[in-house]
Amino acid sequence: MKCRAVRRLHRLLGRRGTFLLILGIGKTCWGVSFIINPPGTEGLQLLTRWGPHFCIQRWAWLWIVAGLITTASAFLRVGRDRFGFVAALVPPAVWAISYLVAVISGDYSRGAWVAVWYLTSHVGVIMWAATVPEHSVPKSPRGRRAEGG
Repeated sequence: MKCRAVRRLHRLLGRRGTFLLILGIGKTCWGVSFIINPPGTEGLQLLTRWGPHFCIQRWAWLWIVAGLITTASAFLRVGRDRFGFVAALVPPAVWAISYLVAVISGDYSRGAWVAVWYLTSHVGVIMWAATVPEHSVPKSPRGRRAEGG
């Protein structure tokens, strides 16, 4: 039993919008966590080596802005929501590239596994979700027979 507001929100957003809303909130929170309690930067040297203006707290804004764009795109119609999917791809792709460079340069051997994780559980899932039509589930054959008979 869902409350009326949740049903209305689900009707407004649809499946793609719901996915974008969840993803956008998650990305925004992930970015905020880098500001509030910055983690170590092992494997992220590509992003942070250029000095204090490129500290991890500054890179957090990439996640926050992408998250806000993704969240806002949840409320757009299918087709116009593509900017949300593109914005959602950017931070994990940047992080994956940084980890791969750290592996190649010998700075962080574990980075290969982290990069694969970002590329599959983030980039891959987002790319798949962007291709899913809003209404792709056909009626069950049983339901069609009942309607015709």
